[in-house]
Amino acid sequence: MILRSLFFIFIFVPVMIVGIPIQWVITRLGLYWNFLPFVFHTLGRIFLGMKVKVIGTPSTGKPTLIVSNHISWTDIIAIGSQADVTFVAKSEIRNWFFVGFMGSLQRTLYVDRKRRSDAARASKEMGQRMASGGAVVLFAEGQSDLGTHVLPFRSALIGAAQHAMLEAGAGEVMIQPLTIAYTRLQGLPVGRTDRSFIAWIKSKSIKQNIVEILTGGTREVTLAFGTPRPLGAGANRKTVAKDAENEVRRMLVALNRGTPLPEAAAPAS
Repeated sequence: MILRSLFFIFIFVPVMIVGIPIQWVITRLGLYWNFLPFVFHTLGRIFLGMKVKVIGTPSTGKPTLIVSNHISWTDIIAIGSQADVTFVAKSEIRNWFFVGFMGSLQRTLYVDRKRRSDAARASKEMGQRMASGGAVVLFAEGQSDLGTHVLPFRSALIGAAQHAMLEAGAGEVMIQPLTIAYTRLQGLPVGRTDRSFIAWIKSKSIKQNIVEILTGGTREVTLAFGTPRPLGAGANRKTVAKDAENEVRRMLVALNRGTPLPEAAAPAS
């Protein structure tokens, strides 16, 4: 904990003091530079004691919707330290102290899932972002879970994003499953009891969750990127969502058990 505190005071904080104003000016000018968010997530990963293993390759250079399971807010740190992506988050986070501000610096898209009109607006923004060649991460379960299983993927935003991407002029749109698995804690396999100290569950406040993560030791997380597939205009959104959900579930089970991954999740050559 002492080393983490020193790292935070003498490295993390000085970088933020210099980097945040620069990123703020860049975003105010309507521009985007991923280097500073990447540095922030990388330093955050080190500070939180996370070791990230990547299997497969995130799709780049093409409009891509990455659909993933969701376990903890640390998922964002892990993904952001490895891939140039934009995140979709629930609207409440925008009003969180500091977190909402930092999210805006990375062009996070906020959506109020309780309002259909807002979902349409967010989907349009997602479409525009992907039409420019970017990748957007959607936590398709709609909430976080312990990490032992995958909740049903919600197809509404996938379908809306599909329509918006094509409307925005994206010629070839890809959808790529992503599995997040926390596999080891302090070098030992993660058991079910340990997962309550990693996942952000409803019975705990964010403050309690942060304290447990900061005092819980080194954790190893695997990001397994599946095979990107074309998301055509005529594709059935429910079928697409179900196929992605099934692939993420297969990969999660394999990663949690330490067994060989399904073929679709094998490392890219």
